Amino acid sequence: MGHRERLMAGARRLLAERGYARITSRDLAAAAEAPLGTINYHYGSKEALLNAALLEALHEWGDRTVPRPEPAAEGGDAERLDRMWSDIIESVTTHRPMLVAAVEAYAQAERSEEIRRQIAEALERSRPRMAEELHGVGAEADGEEREARAIGSVHMALTIGLIHQWLVDPDRAPSAADLALGLRAIARRLDAADD
Repeated sequence: MGHRERLMAGARRLLAERGYARITSRDLAAAAEAPLGTINYHYGSKEALLNAALLEALHEWGDRTVPRPEPAAEGGDAERLDRMWSDIIESVTTHRPMLVAAVEAYAQAERSEEIRRQIAEALERSRPRMAEELHGVGAEADGEEREARAIGSVHMALTIGLIHQWLVDPDRAPSAADLALGLRAIARRLDAADD
């Protein structure tokens, strides 16, 4: 394993152990058993390395928690959503350090254009993916790009909000069933308002 890979592995381990805001360049170099200058050589900056490590971990987390719509045996949208929300709730316990590091990175984005840009790009890539994987709505079809982005944006807001609620107040945070009940009630009210 070269310096680049060891830096990534060390950054991921430190994110889980210390969180985003408490890691120095020296910590990263020590964790990777690599010279300090290799951080800038391979990643450009400490922040770029931490962001890459966090985004890689979040991408892997998303692959585990967002169900694929392929086989009919998996059920419809409601079953996929229930499974995804349940998996997200469970992941707050199993992946808590990584999710806390993600929240810390969001806070850093206020002061770092680089972090803001990387997080914004990751969110933008995730929106159509969520629409496709949860509802089969692809952005490639004419006229569906805006709808796919909107569907993905709603899911992104629900996912981030659900994670935050479970991190802060797990005793009163909503269950997957609560989310389904709330979305159905909102949809009924929107439909009634349109009539």
